[in-house]
Order: sequence, then C-alpha cells, then structure tokens
Amino acid sequence: MSDFPRWKYALVALVMLCGVIYALPNAFPPVPAVQVTANRDAPPINTAFQQKVEAGLRAKKIAVNEVFVEGDHLLVTFANSDVQKTGSDEIKALVGDGYTVAFKLQSNVPHWLGVIGARSMPLGLDLQGGVHFLMQVDQKDVIEKQENSYADDVRSLLRQKNIRYESVTRSAVNGQGISVILRSADDRKTASDAIANEYTDLNVSDGASTGDRFMLKVTVKPEKLRELARGAITQNLGTLRNRINALGVSEPLIQQQGDSRIVVELAGVQDPTEAKKLIGAVATLQYRPGIGQPGDARAVEAARTGNIPPDANLYYMRGDNRPVLVSKQIIVTGNQLIDASSGIDQNSGTPKVDVTLNAAGARKMGDFTNANVGKPMAVVYVEQVYETKVVDGKEVRVPKITETVINDATIQGAFSKQFQTSGLGSPKEASDLALLLKGGALAAPMDIVEEGVIGASLGQDNIDKGFKAVLLGLALVLLAAAIYYKLFGLVADIALFFNLVILVAVMSLIGVTLTMPGVAGIVLTLGMAIDANVLICERVREELRNGSSPHASIRAGYEKAWSTILDANVTHLIAALALTTMGTGAIKGFGVTLLIGILTSLFTSVTLTHAFTAAIHGHRKLKTLSV
Repeated sequence: MSDFPRWKYALVALVMLCGVIYALPNAFPPVPAVQVTANRDAPPINTAFQQKVEAGLRAKKIAVNEVFVEGDHLLVTFANSDVQKTGSDEIKALVGDGYTVAFKLQSNVPHWLGVIGARSMPLGLDLQGGVHFLMQVDQKDVIEKQENSYADDVRSLLRQKNIRYESVTRSAVNGQGISVILRSADDRKTASDAIANEYTDLNVSDGASTGDRFMLKVTVKPEKLRELARGAITQNLGTLRNRINALGVSEPLIQQQGDSRIVVELAGVQDPTEAKKLIGAVATLQYRPGIGQPGDARAVEAARTGNIPPDANLYYMRGDNRPVLVSKQIIVTGNQLIDASSGIDQNSGTPKVDVTLNAAGARKMGDFTNANVGKPMAVVYVEQVYETKVVDGKEVRVPKITETVINDATIQGAFSKQFQTSGLGSPKEASDLALLLKGGALAAPMDIVEEGVIGASLGQDNIDKGFKAVLLGLALVLLAAAIYYKLFGLVADIALFFNLVILVAVMSLIGVTLTMPGVAGIVLTLGMAIDANVLICERVREELRNGSSPHASIRAGYEKAWSTILDANVTHLIAALALTTMGTGAIKGFGVTLLIGILTSLFTSVTLTHAFTAAIHGHRKLKTLSV
C-alpha cells in the first residue's frame, strides 16, 4: 500500500499548478512599440492627439496593432520591428519637435496574469538586444568645481579673520589653483598661515608682488586631485545605477573601465537617443542669494550693457524671460539633497518638488535663511540640453548646459532640512527633476566616445538557437530515460518537464534576467536533474534483485537514494552559490540559473516522481515493476 501522505499530493499539485501559471507569461513575448512623450511646453497627450496619430498612420497605410494613451504617454504597437521603424519615422513627422518619440518593447501578457503578479522573464542584452555605451568622465570639471568651492571658502575665511584682500580668483587653467591678492606683506603672511591651517588639502606659496599688491598662490595638492578624480568615477557609477534602477531597466551592466571611463549596457532599450538622454542627463537645483527683483532696473541695465557686477551672475526667469541678478554664492545644491518627490502645490496648483537636505546642507540653509529673513533667494535650474550642429557636413548633437531661474522669492522665515520648490513648467518636468535629484547628481559631465546597438534580430537568433538547444537536450534525455527505465523512465520524463516549467516560473517570479549563459544553465540543469532519477531507479532495481517486494523496493529505493542525491546536490549548490555571489555578468547569470535549477530538481526528481509513482502503484497489488 502507498505510504505517500495526502498533504504531499496536495503540495505537489499546488506547485505544478503555480508553475504552469507563472511560467505562462513567457508564451506571450513583448511586441515592438513606439512611445510618444510631450516635451516641456508642448500640448498634453490626449484623445484628440491619439486620433491624429491614428489617422496619420492609416493615411500612410502603416499597419498597427493598438494605439492607446497610458498615463502621459501615447503607445503604438506594431507587428514587427520593421513596421515599428517605419511607424516611428511617420509619427515623428506627424507630431513635430515638441514630442519625444522612442522605441519600446510593450508587454503582451494577458491582464489576468498581471493581476496575480505573473510576468515574463526579462531578457539580457545578448537575447533581447539593446545599447552599449563607453563614456569618458570629464574629470577636469570636478577640479574646476572644487577650485571654485575653495575660492569661496578662502573668501569666507579671510572675512572671518578680518584680513583685508583685494581679490580671490581661480586660474582659467584647471589645476593651476587660486590667486589671492592682499594689501600688505603682513596680510599675506597672516592669510598664508590661516589658509594652511584651515585647509590641509591646499598648498600655499608666495607669488609675484607689485607695489601694494601682494599675491598668494593656492593650489590643490596632487593627492587630493587624484582623490577627486576617483571620487568622480565612483559617484557617477552610483548615480547611473540609481537612475537606471529607478526607471526599471532590468539588470543593467554599469562598470568602470580604466581610470576615467564607464561602460553602460542596457538590455531592451532600442532607441540610443533616449538612452543617452537618460544616462547623461544633468538636471539639478542651486539655491543662491538673490540681488534685487526680477526685471528691476539694475538687472535690465546689466542685460542691456553686459556690465554685470563681479559678485553676481545674470540669469533669466523661466516663462517670462525677465533678467535677474543672482549672487555667485551657492547656499546649497542638488548634491546635498537626500530625498526628493514631486507633487502639486495646494495653494497655487502648480507643480512642485519637495526636497530634504542632508545635515550639512540643512545647516547651511538654516544659517542663511535665519540671517536673511526678508531678503530674496533664487532657485537656479541647471539642465543639460542638446543642440544639433553641422560638423563636416554631418548633423551632430552637442550638449549644452542651460541655467534659468525658476523661482525668486522673499524669505519669509527660517527653514533648513525640508522645504518645497515651485516654478516648474509641468508635472512631468517636476517628476523628472525629482527622479534625477533623488538618484544623485553626476559628479562630472560624461561624453560618449563609443556607442553600439545590438539589434533585436541578433537577439532573436540567439533566442531561437537557445530554445532549440533546450528542446534537443530535453528530447534526448526524455528518450533515453523512457527506453532504459520504461514506466519509471516516463515518470522521470514528466518530472523533468515540470522541472523546466517550475524553473522558468521561479525565474520569472523573482525577475531573473535570462541571458545565453542562463540558457546554458537551464540545459545543464536538465542533464543533472535526471541523475537523481537514475539513482532512484537503480536502487529500486537492486532491491528487486535482492528479493524485496515491489512496494518495499519502491520505498527502499527512494529512502536509500536520498542521502546520495542530497550529497551530490549540496556540492553543486556550493559551486552555484560561489558563481552567484562572486561572479559578475555572464558568470553570475549562469550561477543564478544553476542555483534555482538545483533546488527545483531536488523537488521534481524526488518528491514529484514519488507522488506519481505512489499514485500509479500505491493501491495495486504488484508482482513486477516496469523499471
């Protein structure tokens, strides 16, 4: 009689059912699509906009699957990538420059599967295609920012120490330091000692003197410059990871190459233009003391003549383009933000960004606002945009930094750690800015020195070959087991099939990205999984040869084979864990697949086959076994 408990039957049935359901989304591959997004100041996307695009595509006889509005995007799906490219070109011509048109792969999984959390496995760069970038980090920009910061610090220090000075300016050449002009030799000596004691990262030396002008040369120490360069790479790596992870790109590859370069590979991203916009985006806020009001006589005169006070910068207000003078002093920047979220101001109904500063930023903001109640403070929005220029007869997109004042308001009371910033053009702009601020600022600008696109056709070719490899491996193992072990072999074949189904379901459920090494891991898992059933079948045969009854042979076969199966899989598990924890890229993908496959193999090879064997033989009187 069967000694297999009913609760185990229920467990096996539940696991098999869940395996089928959660593996099912992989039978619905994503479809090529085009996503349209409104840029700043462009009319919003609505039903009328959707109808305009549909009519334009129909007029050009371009076949589409669906056209629908999703949030603030318009999505158009197509049957294949060739039609997608044609449709994208036509949509760009229809909507004009006010909208961003990008390629996308749209999920095709039925809604009811999505409701229960079932989703298809994301595919890696080698299977799905995507983009590859090699980026050069502009470390000179970091040095320039640091020298400007030290120049501000030196000015503040000299004022605190009541040391008279004529000017504090940095050299136009990065790394050449700061020039401090003082009124006397005694002031120079006092200033030199004060700077050297306060800032240990700076070298201070006497410069040339003429008349009553005594110069100090202040330079950043070489070891500090090297630290800044390394820090720029590290911060840019972290910022890129935060941005890309926040946007849901599955398993991006972001790693350092050499001393000043970063490699970025994004699977499933079909439009390199949009990818470049994402990874190189520069948008941050600077909070500065205001000088007067926007459009006042002093600002208008500075804009007309170009004569700008030495302690000020001339900006223009977002929206009405009024000139406004703003101090060169920066109170805090986006680098000192630890959190940011977008929303709508309840009083004005305009988009806003709620920001939270770190301890250092909160202290600076608190000190400034406490001492300057009733005075203006400007919020400068710094953004990188691209201009198209013709170079050697070819159109080239050149990055350009734009700075505009989005808010210039009077400080009504002291505040420090948490506050809100308004003046943004749209909820989309507020959302994008919050995302970039939360992800962190780039420590230095980056230029793309190499880019490549792995097409979907190459990825599909890899998928087809990998799928054939899995099917061929599975078919050969199934055939060998059925021929050699007869009915027990057929049971093992069923278990092997469900092993594949459950493995795919688990990988889909936890979001493992499937790559070609992962496909190799699946094939290896199927080959290893049958080993356990071979051990069980041979044990059953051995018990039968020793004269045991069929039921006793089945029971003894599973009991005696279990320790050997467990030992073998534990050693495999250790190897898979090592590959997963210490490996990167392809090696890690192989290790993750192998790790999950070992666990599913243990369940299907032992528990599932035992359940089927007990169901077939458990309630029958047996004289022989088909094994």
